[in-house]
Amino acid sequence: MLLGATVIWGFAFVVMKDAVDVLPPAQLIGVRFLLTGLLMAALFHRKLRGSLNRGFLGAGAVLGLVTFLAFWVQTVGLADTTPGKNAFLTATYCVIVPFMLWALTGRRPRVANVGAAVLCVAGIGLVSVAAGSFSIGFGDLMTLLCAVFFAAQIIAIARFSQRYDVLGLTVYQFLFGGAMGLVLGIATEPFPGWGAVMNADFLCNLAYLVVFASGVCYVLQNVGLAHVPEAQGSLLLSLESVFGVLASVLFYGEVVTGRMAAGFALIFAAILISE
Repeated sequence: MLLGATVIWGFAFVVMKDAVDVLPPAQLIGVRFLLTGLLMAALFHRKLRGSLNRGFLGAGAVLGLVTFLAFWVQTVGLADTTPGKNAFLTATYCVIVPFMLWALTGRRPRVANVGAAVLCVAGIGLVSVAAGSFSIGFGDLMTLLCAVFFAAQIIAIARFSQRYDVLGLTVYQFLFGGAMGLVLGIATEPFPGWGAVMNADFLCNLAYLVVFASGVCYVLQNVGLAHVPEAQGSLLLSLESVFGVLASVLFYGEVVTGRMAAGFALIFAAILISE
């Protein structure tokens, strides 16, 4: 289930790159998540019975907030970088998970985790830092920030799914996240106009994001994470970066230089070593 989700998500990086050129990031995430939440509520309404209590709604709100922040910051970064770089830099959350667990639970990272972090930083330098300088692009910086939120999301899903029905959690996760996106988007972003959003290409991209990259993938991810340890789950989900680069080369025309390929290899090696 987790592997299937990574294939769909990998190709979603190119779809998101096109979609965010039409609708600003917060509005795009808000519409995407709210439509997904309503679709899933209709499909899994029986799972919502008995879920209208403080604990269940609180868990859904926390998941919605973390998920919205992760995707919003990622989409802001995607507008200023390539889909392939966005995919691999996002995948660094796998290396972050053990250190975040250390902060939250006191479980110390292993020596392998520390070594993986060093490799990961080196890979990030090759991918994001311009040759001959120490500057990093805004898009790449935002993508690295989103990796922190994705790491928090992995841990939160694994924890909450032990106490609450995972499909019900997923519905609330999208409804709360969508509402947050729309509120922020309406307050801070200009609306491009109905002519832009009713375009056939944009609607096809939105349908892919709502039905497959959000609805199908999050059911696969959240059910999968309920049966797989956090570290193993994040390793499987990291394959999203590989499919993201593949999709970017095939459909976006991204050129992977030798320096970038070396950076991608170091980041992926760091993920494998960490897990």
